[in-house]
Amino acid sequence: MTVTSSDLLVLASVGVVQFLAVVSPGPSFLVTMRTAVARSRADGLRVALGLGCGTVIWASATLSGLDALFRLLPWLFVVMKLGGALYLLWLAIGLWRHAADPVALDGAAAAQGNPFVEGLLTQLSNPKVVVFFGSIFVAMVPTERPTWMSLALVAIVGLNEVVWYSAVATAFGGARLRGVYLRAKAGIDRVTGTFLGLLGLRLLVGAFDGRRV
Repeated sequence: MTVTSSDLLVLASVGVVQFLAVVSPGPSFLVTMRTAVARSRADGLRVALGLGCGTVIWASATLSGLDALFRLLPWLFVVMKLGGALYLLWLAIGLWRHAADPVALDGAAAAQGNPFVEGLLTQLSNPKVVVFFGSIFVAMVPTERPTWMSLALVAIVGLNEVVWYSAVATAFGGARLRGVYLRAKAGIDRVTGTFLGLLGLRLLVGAFDGRRV
């Protein structure tokens, strides 16, 4: 296997562009932050791992031609966006409904759901990730590429996701921020739920207006 400087430049360029997109606040940030402060830093890290796995799935699907399939079958993209919108709205409604509930402690937290699965579903709920990957891969990645490059690209974007959201979970999982959350849980959950709901509505509207972004 021969690795050239141009190959490394491709990997670095994709990694930087995707990382800049990752750090932009969105549903993934809100879910990670809320999990870390409401449950524990460890659960926040599990969400980060789930988000990373979701990114690996979308990136692999894009490199395998899923974006082209969406272009060929626009209705499939609409269905995916509808599913993602409904999931975000479900999260938002759940936060509003239980905003005034006391925080479950110790083993009782397990009843709140698997944080890894929540992270995975949050990432998979956004099919626009495929469009994003399709755009940067077409612009930056050679069509004729070795298998190792495809594997490296998938690993890089997945690692970016895990590293960033692990940092978010670590920052918001500290005792000080958790104390702030416990004192203002109802308000924080309602604000978080509102933002998730707005993102879900935006995705829902976007499913019917013909836009790809």
